[in-house]
Amino acid sequence: MSATLVKARKTAMVRLATTLMMLVTAGLVGGYTFYAAYLSDLPDTSRLTAYRAPPENHVMAADDRELADFGGMHQHFVAVQEVPRRVIQAFLAAEDKSFYTHSGIDVFSVVRAGLTNLVNLGSSRRPLGASTITQQVAKNMLLTSELSLVRKVREAVLAVRIEQTLPTDRILELYLNEIYLGYHSRGVAAAAQAYFGKS
Repeated sequence: MSATLVKARKTAMVRLATTLMMLVTAGLVGGYTFYAAYLSDLPDTSRLTAYRAPPENHVMAADDRELADFGGMHQHFVAVQEVPRRVIQAFLAAEDKSFYTHSGIDVFSVVRAGLTNLVNLGSSRRPLGASTITQQVAKNMLLTSELSLVRKVREAVLAVRIEQTLPTDRILELYLNEIYLGYHSRGVAAAAQAYFGKS
């Protein structure tokens, strides 16, 4: 091998190493900047540990008739063990099939939604989400419903933290008691009462 070729290879290796170091540095600086701007002030997930639904805002008669309603939203907190298994299975099938196996984020669903959204780019279709039940708990109880990529990243980080903080059944319990199901009903117990007149 000629000295010129050896020198050219060394120069190429130095350039490659320099480029890689610059990319790593830029990634670290960008990551830290993003963290400082958007993730450093995330809510504390430990407050979900002791969460209980707010008290009911209606007055009942001795014969269980409602006399007055002082709020618009109805909510009856129920332990996950008291929710019928079929209701739980229906929510898991519709919302998060891999709830008991992921760590807060379903990577396969995120990739699928991302590809679908790229295909639908420019159309009038609403972007697909890939939120797990844990991410929905993070959004509903700790964040806002703002439609933005930053909120989705914050939601994903919180979901991982929630999975590390709470047992899976507690996360499901919070979800089933906090999800808005229409007709002024928050949670499955309030919805069952509102729609079917049953506990």
